[in-house]
Amino acid sequence: MDERTPTYERTSRTTATRDRGRIGYQRAAAHELLDEAHHCHLGFTVDGEPRLLPTLHVRVGETLYLHGSTGSRPLLAARGDTGLPVCVAVTSLDGLVYGRSQFHHSANYRSVIAHGTAHLVTDEAEKRAAMTALVEKVGRGRATDSRPPTRKELAETAVLALPLREVSVRTRTGGVVDEPEDHALPHWAGVLPLRLVTGRPEPDAGVTAPLPDYLRADLSPWHTPAPLTGEHVRLEPLAESHVDGLWAATRDLEVWSFLSVPAPTGPADLAGIVRNALDAAWRGERVPWVIRDARTDEVIGSTSYYEINPAHRAVGIGHTFLGRRWWRTGANTEAKLLLLTRAFEELGAERVVWHTDIRNERSQRAIERLGATREAVLRRHRLRPDGSWRDTVQYAMFAEQWPEAQAELRKKLRPGVPVG
Repeated sequence: MDERTPTYERTSRTTATRDRGRIGYQRAAAHELLDEAHHCHLGFTVDGEPRLLPTLHVRVGETLYLHGSTGSRPLLAARGDTGLPVCVAVTSLDGLVYGRSQFHHSANYRSVIAHGTAHLVTDEAEKRAAMTALVEKVGRGRATDSRPPTRKELAETAVLALPLREVSVRTRTGGVVDEPEDHALPHWAGVLPLRLVTGRPEPDAGVTAPLPDYLRADLSPWHTPAPLTGEHVRLEPLAESHVDGLWAATRDLEVWSFLSVPAPTGPADLAGIVRNALDAAWRGERVPWVIRDARTDEVIGSTSYYEINPAHRAVGIGHTFLGRRWWRTGANTEAKLLLLTRAFEELGAERVVWHTDIRNERSQRAIERLGATREAVLRRHRLRPDGSWRDTVQYAMFAEQWPEAQAELRKKLRPGVPVG
């Protein structure tokens, strides 16, 4: 059979006996699901008894590779020249269908069923290529971002190869198919869509490498913590690995005065603050950066975008805390200059806002020195960590104010000019 043909050839094992409208043989549809899905089950028999195992899979051309252990029964059975007769099912559940009648409850799904004889991969080059493809499936670029297997590890891993010849694609899409006489029944009917979503990546203990791009959420530029570099400070995406540095720089209680979180009593508390910031970033609510001293490379604080509204071209700057040793050094001024430059010149913002506790006069003076205008006092705006209500002073800067404000900020950062 020509592998370039758009469909797989029907066989007695792939021909539907019922619901024939839900089965197809399109190569493109089969390839798409095999490449997308991670749920794979391998079926085979042992001594006349059926077996079903979940496993990892990857498609390379018209071969499906299945991952296993060298000591597992299907892999042992596949060592012979005759191979192992198998049936593989790869499925994506796309929705639950609620009918007015119980009989017409169903599911929307896409499923590939492949029959054939699998053989153990013994050629080392093919085996390494299959292992690389398996790793690349979980993240494009991961193969070069991880250590390849040693000869010993490769020998302890088994890979089955199944030629894709007897393949069918089964699908169910659409809405409810109730009987006409049931349409008047007083029951809700419809489809509950389902989709697989990733959570925020959780680094292993001791990891200091930045989160790779293939694990980052697909965010707009407004929600992306792009690295920003100045003469005094560098801003880089906040990560759990920054906790120890942040704790060393900000353990002074005065640093945490008037902030919306309680002062941490140790690295564990600060780790919780960082996790909350990263969780908010994953939800698209914040863009958190860590601030580094550009000369010493020390972690000295953190700052964020928040209230991000690309449609209205507006963003807030806040959640800022900075080690006391770097107060009045130009570090905070340049960090804000970098964030304002990105907001107005790269993102096209029309409005940038700040919020601060009405009791925090030092913060209000700092925001005013940036060139922002005091707009309002938001009464009972939020709860403080001690449970009392906070009145919030709101400041804003518009795009037409930015050129003058930028010139003043750059002037403040010149050597010999007091930062204030």
